[in-house]
Amino acid sequence: MSEPHAIVTEHDGILIFTLNRPDKLNALSKEIFQTLDDSLLRFRDTPELKVMLIRATGRYFCAGVDLKSGGGSGEIADTGVKIRERHRTQNFGMHRIYDEMEHIEKPIVVAHQAACVGGGLELSLSCDFRLAAASASYAFPEGKFGVLPASNGVSRLTRYVGPHWARYLIMANKTADAQKALVMGLVHEVYPDESFDEDALDFCRHLAKQHSEQMGAAKIAIEMAHELGRDQARHVERMANSTLMLNPGYLDGIRRHIDGVGGSKK
Repeated sequence: MSEPHAIVTEHDGILIFTLNRPDKLNALSKEIFQTLDDSLLRFRDTPELKVMLIRATGRYFCAGVDLKSGGGSGEIADTGVKIRERHRTQNFGMHRIYDEMEHIEKPIVVAHQAACVGGGLELSLSCDFRLAAASASYAFPEGKFGVLPASNGVSRLTRYVGPHWARYLIMANKTADAQKALVMGLVHEVYPDESFDEDALDFCRHLAKQHSEQMGAAKIAIEMAHELGRDQARHVERMANSTLMLNPGYLDGIRRHIDGVGGSKK
């Protein structure tokens, strides 16, 4: 019996999704996307699960989409309309899955233990946090074929690193090591290879301790604030807090804090 392309486990309130095709450099297959789709629904609908961690085994985090499988279709598109519709609706349903990753009001973390290339990087751009081992690297090889990474590779990448570094990765077709990715703003942390797995889990454990309602509101508010002008973004802040600050836990905690720190003690 062949090994599953992805393994799903739970640990300390963390749903761990592990790419498990090391012999294929963890190329993204139909099975991987189906398992990821199911795992996201499980993560979304299970209150006990606070954080999702996506990681991999082997000498690559991911070498991209499994092109030999046709990306969800056996035929080569021969018109611009077909190409655009394939990006949007086929390719193993990745656009719909990436949308779900971005909309779930819980944090999703991806941990790159090694090279993260093409479609693997595009998937990672829909995660809330990106962690790198010191030996990780990042590239979009699509330019070698004369095309763009068109499933997050331009849109999400530019939002995170700006046009300056997007040009470096896409137009210049350069590879970034972990430290350069940190400078770009592509990853949040770089950890030593030797302790990377445990460091990534510790990061997820820290997230799992955060207030779940605040986490969900923050995920939405940050995305909206990025799209809006300053004045409208402040409205988003106020709207979010108008709900959070009515939470009984907040009201009790702030009263105790005022009484114990800034107010009169009775």
